[in-house]
Amino acid sequence: MALTTRYGTLFGLLAIIALFSALSPAFAQYSNLINITQQMSLLAIVALGATYVMALSEFDLSVGAVVSWAGILAVTLFGAGWGLPSTIAATLVSAFAIGCASGFLVARFRMPSFIVTLALGTIMGGATFWLSNGATLFANIPPEFRNLGRGTVAGIPVLTLWALAMTALTVFVLDHTELGRRIHAIGGNREAARLTGVPIPRNMVAAFGLCTLLAGIAGLLLTARLGSAHPTGGNGFLLQAYAAAFLGMTAFRDGEANALGTLLGAAIIAVAANGLTILGVPNYLQDIFTGLIIVAAVLVRNVGRREE
Repeated sequence: MALTTRYGTLFGLLAIIALFSALSPAFAQYSNLINITQQMSLLAIVALGATYVMALSEFDLSVGAVVSWAGILAVTLFGAGWGLPSTIAATLVSAFAIGCASGFLVARFRMPSFIVTLALGTIMGGATFWLSNGATLFANIPPEFRNLGRGTVAGIPVLTLWALAMTALTVFVLDHTELGRRIHAIGGNREAARLTGVPIPRNMVAAFGLCTLLAGIAGLLLTARLGSAHPTGGNGFLLQAYAAAFLGMTAFRDGEANALGTLLGAAIIAVAANGLTILGVPNYLQDIFTGLIIVAAVLVRNVGRREE
């Protein structure tokens, strides 16, 4: 594999960091770089979930709605008198179940994942508004829950550590387990995987379930970080998560979804947003710049292929 194909996205990140460091000395300060790792953490977790279904060559468009649902459900359960362990468990089980339902419909009935997950995401969005009455919820959140998304350990933000832990988990599952090998096999050639005895429905259900499970974790951490939950709090994660996962497919492995690449993609998006904010660039121009980064990543990959 050509050097530009394998490491072009990483070189791109380093170039962006060098550019912003030259334009603004404040960007290169250690405190700001640590802050970037915290800013990208929740996006990285949602994008890592998306990596599971992208490895299947599928999509799950419900992840943003699941982030919102998890936060609202958790605060609602706290308000109903539930304890911390039971609230977290119930929230994550519900998030996992949403993905499993999507995976079952896609695998068993050959329904397009785009349509199925869009529909289930819409349903969950309605359920979230119903549960919250469309209001931001912030009452009865216990301090120990807030601590899950706040503070530092050895100078490193807790959210950054969560993102690293979820990255390690995703690397392990996709690269070192039978489930991961089967997911990649299905994504590479579903019919060939079936003919070799891979149980398609079971593995697709697991992949979709893991996708929304990580979205649920992100929703809980977002609520812990903010000390409140909004019924549309997760909407902004959908497009950026898939942008990060797609950028990751241009890194390290040619066209294959992978956890380390996704983390790198999330870093590119976070670095660009942070640097442009420091420079006072309007939000709409930040969106344009993010899109250009994705196009550039594709060009780098294609140039690398021609060099092979």
